[in-house]
Amino acid sequence: MIDVRAMLFEICEDERVFEKDIDLIESGILDSLAFIELFCFLEDHGIDLQPTQVSRESLRTPEAIEKLIHEHL
Repeated sequence: MIDVRAMLFEICEDERVFEKDIDLIESGILDSLAFIELFCFLEDHGIDLQPTQVSRESLRTPEAIEKLIHEHL
């Protein structure tokens, strides 16, 4: 299973990803480049998601990303 917070830290290099209620989009942690890296990372781990088919809400928090991953496993 993918450790979402560790993955986000690897992509964004920002320790705020470990904060409990962090909003990744509002905080600017998950910017457009990080979105691309996130989708590439997931694809490398066998999770093929199309960015156009994923809502921003599904990427807003680490918990939402975990839920998204579970739905596509």
